[in-house]
Amino acid sequence: MSAPSTDRRRWWTLAVLSLTQLVVVLDGTIVNIALPQAQAELGLTDGQRQWVVTAYALTFGALLLLGGRIADYAGRRRVFLVGMAGFALASLWGGLAQSAGELIAARGLQGVFAALLAPAALGLLTVTFPSGPDRNVAFAVFGAIAGSGAAVGLLLGGVLTEYADWRWCLLVNLFFGALGLVGGVLLLSESTAEGDNRYDVWGAVTATLGLGSLVYGFTRAEHGWGELDTIGFLTLGVVLLAAFVLVESRVSQPLLPLRVLTHRVRAGAFIVQAVVGAVLIGATLYLTFHLQIVLGMSPLEAGLANVVMTAATLVVVPFVTKLLPRIGPRPVMVVGPVVAAAGLLLLSRITPDGGYLTHVMPGLILIGVGLAMVFVPLQNLALTGVAAHDAGAAAATVNSAMQVGGSIGLALFTVFYADAMESSLVDGSAVPAALTDGYAAVFVAAGVAMLLAAVVAAVTVRGPKEDLLPSADAPQVVHVG
Repeated sequence: MSAPSTDRRRWWTLAVLSLTQLVVVLDGTIVNIALPQAQAELGLTDGQRQWVVTAYALTFGALLLLGGRIADYAGRRRVFLVGMAGFALASLWGGLAQSAGELIAARGLQGVFAALLAPAALGLLTVTFPSGPDRNVAFAVFGAIAGSGAAVGLLLGGVLTEYADWRWCLLVNLFFGALGLVGGVLLLSESTAEGDNRYDVWGAVTATLGLGSLVYGFTRAEHGWGELDTIGFLTLGVVLLAAFVLVESRVSQPLLPLRVLTHRVRAGAFIVQAVVGAVLIGATLYLTFHLQIVLGMSPLEAGLANVVMTAATLVVVPFVTKLLPRIGPRPVMVVGPVVAAAGLLLLSRITPDGGYLTHVMPGLILIGVGLAMVFVPLQNLALTGVAAHDAGAAAATVNSAMQVGGSIGLALFTVFYADAMESSLVDGSAVPAALTDGYAAVFVAAGVAMLLAAVVAAVTVRGPKEDLLPSADAPQVVHVG
């Protein structure tokens, strides 16, 4: 094969892998806009409505490390094709769901296959572009898709919900899946990791069940923190996660080497990423409800209204990128969460009759600016001081932190929302005012979480900026969800 033909094949491969990245990321948000319509049609409770989002994020985040190992050992192309086919079938099931249980189960199954797809695509990208300027371009394209996928999901969800039906927010994945499968068969080459192929099954089981139990326990707290099932599931979650730590300390090939977590700077980056996930997955979901249910926006209008935050992030990122080598990552990692917290607290001042331009957009702009300051250094801080053979685990962990943080954050935010709304109704407020009080409580909780993230960054992100900034030959880290 000639060199020009080989180059064309590589760039077409990038297109297929970028499509995969888009599907995985946008499915984290595409159903958000559709949830009010889906809730009305299927009779979802508020708790079930939350689990439509949580089921995807939780299974995706909890299984991402295992998915990476499976892709490395079983063959990245093979796992890519299985993941794409499974994701499409799970989407079909969700799009045809006739009950809350079916929809939630289908979303969880989407997350399982996303956990196979995302690391397989990233591994294939790494071997397709092993070095040189083309590698930088490829990862820049892949990363840009990751950064814009959430906004694309909100917009596409708005269009499909308004002009077709909420079910098409899931059924559209059949189109993406067909393109991915055809492209994967024609363009992708098989690759596997060398060495002893052992799966840390018990690590995967204890981590997944532990996180699931913890999140479910938080959702049950809506009915009271002292309830037996709340205490039971929270306790079980803690015990299983402790068992996960014990397993990882003893197996020869752990799913997550504990040394990845014990480095101070990396640990801080993981915690901040988890809080960011809680804000992006949890708090913005309730903003979507406010825009549609209280302010009466159409699904498309609500999708467009949310894009302001992403636009602010994209505008600020180049400036932060230029500033970072001069001042180092610590100042922006501390100031960024504070700015985002200011935006969230500003959002908490929403009223049932307040306008979008006066009560919503200013807060969204501040959140976008603050998140831009966090996003620029965060991914590389997750690899600070990591050994080459642990780079994959560290990269997967920072992406898992996003999804798991979102799952836990959404569960807690739902408790705050329900308590505030019920208290408002008891006090005699009308339904729109009670809903607004519930959403405002979510934004206050998210703002406090971002302030705590600023404290974590101030304590953990320390050292000479030369040590904290990525070197030219540092491993590439791409956010996958």
